Amino acid sequence: MSKRFNTGIVWFRRDLRLTDNPALHEAVSACKHVVPLWLDSLDGDWAPGAASRWWLHHSLEALAADMSACGASLVLRDGDALEQLRAIIADTGADAVFWNRLYEPAAIKRDTAIKQSLREAGTAVSSHNAALLSEPWQIMTKSNTPYKVFTAYWRTAQSGLQLREALPAPAKIPAPKSQLASLPLSHFDLLPSVDWAAGIRSRWQPGEHAALGKINRFSKAAVRDYDETRDFPAVDGVSRLSPHLHFGEVSPHQIWQAVRQQHDIDDEGSRVFLSEIGWREFAHYVLYHFPHTSDDVMYQKYADFPWREDAADLIRAWERGATGVPIVDAGMRQLWHTGWMHNRVRMIVASFLVKNIRAHWLHGARWFWDTLIDADLPANSMGWQWSAGSGADAAPYFRIFNPQRQGERFDKDGDYVRRWVPEIAALPNRFIHQPWAAPDKVARAADFTPGKDYPLPIVDLAESRDAALAAFKSLKEAAS
Repeated sequence: MSKRFNTGIVWFRRDLRLTDNPALHEAVSACKHVVPLWLDSLDGDWAPGAASRWWLHHSLEALAADMSACGASLVLRDGDALEQLRAIIADTGADAVFWNRLYEPAAIKRDTAIKQSLREAGTAVSSHNAALLSEPWQIMTKSNTPYKVFTAYWRTAQSGLQLREALPAPAKIPAPKSQLASLPLSHFDLLPSVDWAAGIRSRWQPGEHAALGKINRFSKAAVRDYDETRDFPAVDGVSRLSPHLHFGEVSPHQIWQAVRQQHDIDDEGSRVFLSEIGWREFAHYVLYHFPHTSDDVMYQKYADFPWREDAADLIRAWERGATGVPIVDAGMRQLWHTGWMHNRVRMIVASFLVKNIRAHWLHGARWFWDTLIDADLPANSMGWQWSAGSGADAAPYFRIFNPQRQGERFDKDGDYVRRWVPEIAALPNRFIHQPWAAPDKVARAADFTPGKDYPLPIVDLAESRDAALAAFKSLKEAAS
């Protein structure tokens, strides 16, 4: 079969896999020689945080090993992306460049400029969708405006969903005759200089093979009960696929296909789980159509919300998992030690920060960005604005989670709190989510002194709720 191009460059970004990789698949089909390339080139306010960089290091290691098994070497470069692409084109005579699309504002701006420049110079450029089930521009309301509510968006998205079979991984990647210069992975300083990642390392395995194994296990068993178990952080009821999806070690098409192969289309567990894939799609959709929402409110009526100016110490206590509110502290400690937090608990800790502490949602967004291994700009931005009440399909500001009641409902026996807040582990279930209320006799029996062994709450839950509602009311009155 004749090839359209002599040499093609496949620019890997957050698509660190061989299976179901449209850019790689086309390059191998269309080119006599293929140069797999990864560039460390996109920085700015939302450059990857520390936990994400740890994952990226190991994901690149795994990808390079898989490349080697296919007869190719992953070329690692840094610096300006266009300059590096031009240099490799000059060195290899490459006549085509392939990549899979990214949807964040900075990436779109960069990729658009690169595509135009390369094409003007005579190089073919081909970009693909490898990260989403549907392109953000494909789904619009009847008035041709973007959706702002998930339910309506997802209904339309599903009605036009065009699912496809996952593309096979190439058996062989035809490498160029001469080896290109490549930087060692250590050059990029992705790993921390002080090894704080032991907890992450013990719980996670980056790479495509680990992702595929996780899909297989989850789709065969746990997804069946997902609708009933997903809200309970002490139960292993969620997929934990989010970091694999973020780095593109697996595609949403592969996940959808795996679930549907194992379960009925009307199965409630798989339906609810696949709607979570829909929420990921919606997050990318919102940021694509409203690019300012990574840093600013979606609705300007919230722009003047009276955030607390004196909350620095409270924010620090929240970050450290030392708020005195057990379910909040358990979540924040889980995040620090494992690089991940259960989704129900993410909502609880976010509500506590923006509504009880009344700290600006960007404080939380930036902390999550640095500490989450699955830190994803669309999901992170939408999630925090959802909690603050200022984003797409957001929770109303007057809906304020009571973290004590959330703990009692979703961690009834206190197993999750006891795992991450061992200072209060000996307290009976009745007081595990309100240790400050334990009578002296109960506290002594548990060898526990409130305020000494574990802090008292840094805010009064009822008073801080009232203050948040008053702040919201003042915002409405100012607008009227």
